Amino acid sequence: MPRPPRADFAGDTYHALNRGNSRREIFNKEADYRAFELVVAEGLEKFPVSLFSYEWMPNHWHMVLSPREDGAMSLLLYWITMTYAQRYHAHYHTVGNGHLFQGRFKSFPIQDDDHFFVVCRYVERNALTAGLVEQAERWRWGSLWNWYGEQSIIQLTPWPIPRPSGWIERVNQAIGDKEVNKLRQCVRRGSPFGDEQWTKTTAKRLNLESTLRPLGRPRKFTQTAK
Repeated sequence: MPRPPRADFAGDTYHALNRGNSRREIFNKEADYRAFELVVAEGLEKFPVSLFSYEWMPNHWHMVLSPREDGAMSLLLYWITMTYAQRYHAHYHTVGNGHLFQGRFKSFPIQDDDHFFVVCRYVERNALTAGLVEQAERWRWGSLWNWYGEQSIIQLTPWPIPRPSGWIERVNQAIGDKEVNKLRQCVRRGSPFGDEQWTKTTAKRLNLESTLRPLGRPRKFTQTAK
């Protein structure tokens, strides 16, 4: 089955995700998270990409970002993946033992309105959802912890729309099943996340119309003999 197209255009906002190969852990200890954080910080200095939100989890990571030049997001995330994997294998002496990540990252475009807030909430409460912390802002390896005022080497970019008041309380509130299911569908298919008209327009502009079509082969209709 052919890979779906992947958009990467300056000024657009995207959610990106990658997992460990076979969903294995990519961070085994605190030093691994710190090593990945350093790689991300280095990458943001090398490539023109704005980072709005993120969360590193034991076997995957999330980022909400925007390339400032066409193609910059793919260059950044490829560099981050390869650099961290090389350093990981060198540290654990696992060179030749297979891929660390499952493959190329997944991504989808986001509308810069309330849909952007939904995605950032989803990302920043990932550790809370997984039961790793009791409050989302207490997860050390996330942008909410960073934004909350704790010291971090990751430089966040101001959001494209104003952050709502009471944001931390909002993140700590559960997201509805309907929104979560829609987000997971966008992750699987790479389809735009926004209102109906924006989604159709964006899919056409970014050549992502195939991500909106129903999965499976089209039904065959047989002509009835007269």
